[in-house]
Amino acid sequence: MTDWADRVAINDVLARYADGVNRRDADLWSSTWDEEGEWFLFGPDPVKGRDAIVAAWKDAMVGYPFVVMFASQGAVEIDGGHASGVSYTNEVARTAAGTELRVTGRYTDRYVKRDGRWGFAFRQFEPLHQQQI
Repeated sequence: MTDWADRVAINDVLARYADGVNRRDADLWSSTWDEEGEWFLFGPDPVKGRDAIVAAWKDAMVGYPFVVMFASQGAVEIDGGHASGVSYTNEVARTAAGTELRVTGRYTDRYVKRDGRWGFAFRQFEPLHQQQI
């Protein structure tokens, strides 16, 4: 695969991630993760492994009956079957209690290419701005 093709494939991982959130599609969202992925979302410790990550995501989504996520790819550095970069998100959500939020954040991402397919090896979210709307 060329560098260009790898970049397109990595961008597709991010697009499927956001689409999975927006559709609440656990299978689509799960397909973006490497089987050994690590996800830092809440707290200091990562959730490790695709199955545990998907279970944590499903649990978190229960608290948000409405979410729409817009994601954009930042810089990506590719080194063979590994890549790193950042991505940015804008999300609008409604909590189970009815509070509406707007959250803007940055993910620090690492990707791995396994069996010809790119997936997230690591994601860490950093909120940049949060506003109740």
